Amino acid sequence: MERWHKEAIVYQIYPKSFMDTNGDGIGDIRGIIGKLDYLKELGVNAVWLSPCYPSPGDDNGYDISDYRGIAPEYGTLEDFKEMLDGMHAREIRLLMDLVVNHTSDEHEWFVESRKSRDNPYRDYYIWRDPVDGHAPNEWVAAFGGSAWEFDEATGQYYLHLFSKKQPDLNWENERVRQEIADMINYWLDMGVDGFRCDVINNISKDFTRPYAGGNGPRLHEFLHELHVRALEPHKALTVGETWGLTPAQALELTGEKRGELTMTFQFEHLLLGRVNGDKFDPEPLDKKAFVDILAKWEIGLKADSYPVLVMENHDQPRALSRFGDLDFPYESATMLASMLYGMRGVGFIYQGQELGLHDPTFNSLDEYRDIETLNAYKELKESGKFTDEELLAKMQYGSRDCGRTPIPWTREENGGFTSGTPWIKAQVDKGFTVEEQDGDEGSVLNFYRKMLKLKKSSECLMDGEFELLLNESDTSVYTRTLGDEKIFVVCRYADTESEMPDCIPADCEVILNNYKEVGKTLKPYQAIWFKK
Repeated sequence: MERWHKEAIVYQIYPKSFMDTNGDGIGDIRGIIGKLDYLKELGVNAVWLSPCYPSPGDDNGYDISDYRGIAPEYGTLEDFKEMLDGMHAREIRLLMDLVVNHTSDEHEWFVESRKSRDNPYRDYYIWRDPVDGHAPNEWVAAFGGSAWEFDEATGQYYLHLFSKKQPDLNWENERVRQEIADMINYWLDMGVDGFRCDVINNISKDFTRPYAGGNGPRLHEFLHELHVRALEPHKALTVGETWGLTPAQALELTGEKRGELTMTFQFEHLLLGRVNGDKFDPEPLDKKAFVDILAKWEIGLKADSYPVLVMENHDQPRALSRFGDLDFPYESATMLASMLYGMRGVGFIYQGQELGLHDPTFNSLDEYRDIETLNAYKELKESGKFTDEELLAKMQYGSRDCGRTPIPWTREENGGFTSGTPWIKAQVDKGFTVEEQDGDEGSVLNFYRKMLKLKKSSECLMDGEFELLLNESDTSVYTRTLGDEKIFVVCRYADTESEMPDCIPADCEVILNNYKEVGKTLKPYQAIWFKK
């Protein structure tokens, strides 16, 4: 792994909700260009840009109809190149979203594929005959319903692990794999620095399983081939979205000698507070398990991989609402950040997280836009088990739209995001805008700026060995050690005070603190980095 990977602080931009410059209510590339200095000042040195390719928008851009274009609502390819140049001039790398498990059903490959059984593009997708007049198996799509859609014209089913407008590509077809490698080289040759790889462990299917999912028998072969054909020659960084892996399985994908992925996200801690991981079925958060899971991955990957540190993204509600305390918004937001980014790994920050944003309030189903949310509401309502009020509460807790509302830049209408009508409701709360936090030394934004500067400048925080010393009574302590230097990260995960843990040496220097002072007790949600 090249050194810049280890030093990366990656900021995820969801372009539709970042900044609109033409008044159509949709964020655009020129809006990103206008905020590059903001990103530089924040301290990030890489951006993950969610899909900006042409798309019908069934799944907000993750249904791609043209892999080599820019969606007109976001701008032009020339705008994209100007943005890329602007990032590189500020020493910010760009990771694009690589969505190659599936395409849109409006992609030219699928338009051709469904024309006839003998079309040259037929085998670009996964088609199967009916079994006893029904779908080939009982696989269920991630957005609800069967993972198989019947096509009247040709009398076969096609597979879609997500929306029926997102048919899965057939990676068993060598021509498909070459098309994808060529497309990756197209963007890398343009100067893109790498990719976040959407649901990448689904590209190899195991049809012997009773459920849909990834990690099929040829996954490692496919990834290594892609590495050789496109990624390795450009020294490109890749981050895999890989739900359901163990640390050992992640090592098999990311070991430095494997030649597959650079890193993978781990999301195990994001499943907490959900009954059996169901995002629309809440349960009390197990705070001890939250820390234990993070520690498990730190330890599990230390041999031959580099962890990814993440609390939020476009598929999750806001971390402050899930894991923090809205009665202590600044304290709990900065405590969670201190806990996570003090660990070994590449820090990922989702737009607005640096402001401590919490979930917006949706008052009716009409205010939601997300296909997953709308489908879940429909299925749960049809079950007859819940009232409309209960259903809205479930959607409020788990909807992906909670993290997709526009960034509040100012206290103006719609947060200064657009002069028009935003594509989804904007929520602008006092004290939670960039304008207000920018000049406030006691803001979440300025805490992030200070913390990220420390993170990037410390060899110990980058490469130091991790050890969990304490995780009980709502207080955790872990250390990072490199040579003679040791950093203690102390976090109080409760709205009450507690004694300062006795494992902290008396002669330590405070290098980061989300309160103004350090005393004999830990304040509610206090977080301190000590250096010895």
